[in-house]
Amino acid sequence: MKDSIMRAVRGVLHRATSGRVNGRSPAEPSAACALPEGLAARLAGVRVAFGTRQVLHDVHLDVPSGMTTVLIGRSGSGKSTLLRVLQRLNECLPGCTTTGRVLLRLDGRVVDAYSGAVGDPSWLRARMGMVFQSPDVLPLSIRRNMDMTLRHVLCLPETEVAPRMEEALREAALWDEVHDRLDENALGLSGGQQQRLCLARALALRPAFLLLDEPTASLDIASARAIEERITSLGHTRTVVMVSHGLRQALRLADTLVLVDAGRVVRVWNRHGAGLPDVAELEHHLED
Repeated sequence: MKDSIMRAVRGVLHRATSGRVNGRSPAEPSAACALPEGLAARLAGVRVAFGTRQVLHDVHLDVPSGMTTVLIGRSGSGKSTLLRVLQRLNECLPGCTTTGRVLLRLDGRVVDAYSGAVGDPSWLRARMGMVFQSPDVLPLSIRRNMDMTLRHVLCLPETEVAPRMEEALREAALWDEVHDRLDENALGLSGGQQQRLCLARALALRPAFLLLDEPTASLDIASARAIEERITSLGHTRTVVMVSHGLRQALRLADTLVLVDAGRVVRVWNRHGAGLPDVAELEHHLED
């Protein structure tokens, strides 16, 4: 499954994207389906199936703008599938069908991700940064890894490439460690550095959404904490949606905490509303 998704992601990296679909911008949803202010996304009645196997069942979820939403749940509960719905990555997998509405706030307007108006998913994917569980750097130099986003997706003029690269690497807290090594192979970086390079590659898009699928799962404690610090910082400036298996990590990072079980959203907590549960309460929910 991961190989299919990564082929799709690399396809996006290699495709020049103009920001328009079929010569026009995606149409706005009707007024009846408008996205309220303060929300970056609204999922309504979303179902995902792979062949005859139903993975997500009638999911309804609001994603606040400029905050961090963390999805938790047992292994196989549908968290990663739900995350991929936002970027239409599930359809890269064989036999996938998705129904329901996914309203997204992109480029200052609201689009329905699964309507006919967004015919080419590359339009969406170029506006969302995605970081996967394991570092997936290309076997090229650090500079070339960044170039894939800067030159081939964003098609930036030459004068803007170097400043945008530095901006993204600084935002990922990697610039000071690699600024004099940009032409070295990225595979020579440590695991934590490679994951921060993947984060920088995503941030170079200046994405409306940053999607993170267990981004610290394969890292040591120190490297994981470095990524967490970046997520905390980024969550104040953009919309972050993240899958986490670590309950303590989820509680540290989440503004909104979403419990997924058997393909359904069964509970949502908000730090700025009624507050988040403690670890014991979360463990109780996961054991039920």
